[in-house]
Parts: sequence; structure tokens; C-alpha cells
Amino acid sequence: MNAPTVDVPVGPPPTTLQITDITTGTGPAVTAADKVTVNYIGVACSSGAIFDESYTRGQPVTFGLNEVIPGWTQGLQGMQVGGVRRLVIPPELGYGSSGQGARIAPDETLVFVVELKAISPA
Repeated sequence: MNAPTVDVPVGPPPTTLQITDITTGTGPAVTAADKVTVNYIGVACSSGAIFDESYTRGQPVTFGLNEVIPGWTQGLQGMQVGGVRRLVIPPELGYGSSGQGARIAPDETLVFVVELKAISPA
């Protein structure tokens, strides 16, 4: 799959986690205790600039939902394999006032499109 287009919200960024299913998957749903394998693309809400993505690396990424920012932990629960979901993550569920190096500014709202490839128990 080629990297999807990420639609950035228009107007003031949301102050709560926004979850939109683009494609619904099938099978068991992700729980907070699972490990997931995903492809993703992330952009800064303020600029629309891509700050990270897995598609050009040529392989998805695997991690436990307890190893990522709270917006991902909350936002990926309930997804099923094959699903594609857009997450709009407010700063307090992302990297907060510290940001993430030069790639993510402090207090940045993050927008991700995540494609779930696999689920495995943690």
C-alpha cells in the first residue's frame, strides 16, 4: 500500500482525541495489552508537514500499546486487522509541552493515519 493522504482538521485543533475509521478491519479487536504491527504516517496539525512514517522504510513497525504515546494507546484499541484509522491527537496525549526534538514542536497536535497489519498478545 502506498502512503495514504492525511487530512488535517480545518480550524482550531481538537482538544480531545478524535478517532475516524477510514476502513474497518476484520477479526479480533486490539486491546491495551496487545502488540500491534502497523504502517503509519504522521503529520503536524499546524503545518501538515510529515514528521514520521513507515511506508518508505518498506516494512511495518511492531510495538506494544504500552510503549507508545497515550493517543496511540487509546486510539488503536478496538481496531481490527486490515483496518485503517485516522487519529487526531491533542498535545496532552502526544508529546505535550516538550515536543519531540526538531521534528515535533512543543504543544503540537498530531494527525496519524494508521493501517493495522497484525495483532499479537503482549
